[in-house]
Amino acid sequence: MEKWVISAKRADFKEIAASFGIDQVTARLIRNRDIVGQENIRKYLYGDRTCLYDPFLMKGMEKITEILKEKIREKKKIRIIGDYDIDGVMSTYILLTGLRGGGAVVDHVIPDRMKDGYGLNENLIQQAREEEIDTIITCDNGIAASSQIQKGKEMGMTILVTDHHDIPFQMVNGEKKEILPPADVVVNPKQGECTYPFSGLCGAGVALKVMEALYRKIQPQRDIAGELMEFAAIATVGDVMDLKDENRILVKEGLKRLHKTSNLGLQELCRVNNLEPENITPYHIGFVLGPCLNATGRLDTAIRALKLLCSDNREEAARLAGDLKSLNESRKELTAEGVEKAIELVERTELKNDSVLVIYLPECHESLAGIIAGRIREKYHKPVFVLTRGKEGIKGSGRSTESYSMFEKLSECGEYLTKYGGHPMAAGLSLEEKNIEPFRKKLNELSGLKPEDFVEKVTIDVPMPVNYIRKDLIQEMKLLEPFGKGNEKPMFAQKGLRIMDVRVFGKNRNVVKIKLADEMGYPMDGIYFGDGDVFLEEIHDKKTISIVYYPEVNVYQGRENLQVVIRHYQAEQ
Repeated sequence: MEKWVISAKRADFKEIAASFGIDQVTARLIRNRDIVGQENIRKYLYGDRTCLYDPFLMKGMEKITEILKEKIREKKKIRIIGDYDIDGVMSTYILLTGLRGGGAVVDHVIPDRMKDGYGLNENLIQQAREEEIDTIITCDNGIAASSQIQKGKEMGMTILVTDHHDIPFQMVNGEKKEILPPADVVVNPKQGECTYPFSGLCGAGVALKVMEALYRKIQPQRDIAGELMEFAAIATVGDVMDLKDENRILVKEGLKRLHKTSNLGLQELCRVNNLEPENITPYHIGFVLGPCLNATGRLDTAIRALKLLCSDNREEAARLAGDLKSLNESRKELTAEGVEKAIELVERTELKNDSVLVIYLPECHESLAGIIAGRIREKYHKPVFVLTRGKEGIKGSGRSTESYSMFEKLSECGEYLTKYGGHPMAAGLSLEEKNIEPFRKKLNELSGLKPEDFVEKVTIDVPMPVNYIRKDLIQEMKLLEPFGKGNEKPMFAQKGLRIMDVRVFGKNRNVVKIKLADEMGYPMDGIYFGDGDVFLEEIHDKKTISIVYYPEVNVYQGRENLQVVIRHYQAEQ
């Protein structure tokens, strides 16, 4: 079930189009992305590195750079503690490369997902002490590690936290009071007192800002931010951050560098996936390269992904890239098996009547629970928790829908959980096996969800007839790239197109080519990626179709022609 809604944000589109020399359709798209005011529109269309914010506007930046400068001068041992996902790996690489380039004595540890869990733990602090580490700097973690950092401070270590996650808090007299760890300095743009203009950076974005600020003090002639921007761009897309404001510019500029990357590991990772670096888009990062870099942290150790990035030997880089691709293939197979089992469980049990799906897959690899939950949410458009049997009891991950705040609802069922955390759209939890059923029942009793909450909402930017599509308009829309979360690809729609011809291609019959015509007979080619047989079934005996689409120029054997990529459709009589 889908509900199609037209975005109806108002502005003087004629005036915007005239001011910037763009089509009124493009002006509507910009307004729909909440970009208002001449300066913001100019930055959105033409923003470059000069529009990035000064790192010293971030709380703690002056102090962290002074401490690092001193530690480098004194040759103190510094240890980076990162995380096992794509953002953690890229953050670690950025700090490692920057600190080494600045002359620091530095090494790194990335926690093992299964053995260590997320972020700093007391064993890592103890290990650092035994190895005579003077300073720990975290990236993509640390903001919630108060007790662990306290232990490190008691041992006499300097601890620097760089992170981007939400600040833990407690309610005091009805007001939120931030709980900051007792580190020597905390750099996180989400801190209440931080005046940095943009709080949506990923961990690698924060790490990049720290290195940029440090180099201004120790090697002002070296453009460290430029050298490392492609890694922050990969992390921003891979960690699914909103492509707004500074993030969008970081990705836009980082992609330019990635297209000419000199990093052997990235070159080889592109090669094993049959990609050319100069053609990489956010799609390739999100769905090809990112999953390879993430798979190592899920099924093996993220150290392999970091080794790939650090490799200065093409043979070694090629071997590691091959390993990562193989791990990702295994991850895909295991995920597909898990999704199949989960759907079977929902369809053949009373679960299908639940508003919130709690699916127990005891044999599932615990690192895949979140991915499987996401796939099941897409299928049923319901909040989903996937639980697995871990070494220390039952663990799980949840993925939510817009109308359901997952973390809030977990808080209401806290008596059944040994541990939980997260935010409105995703969460992690642990519980005892005996509590699975009571937890599921209570979650559903308290869900507050109504039938309309299970209907997917498709937002249309502009209802645009296909005869308005032109090559120059498609070219102009490239100014709005890069597309991704928070800056979605534009969606257009037209009703009542006649179906002239349909063919299904692909070994999995998942590509549909369709010839369409409007009521005046204007022809347009269309392509749809999805279940071809279901498509044929749904349009059988139907004469017309309404589509939500994105226009593109299709190049085949040197010839160019316009076509629409169909994202959603409704067959009509």
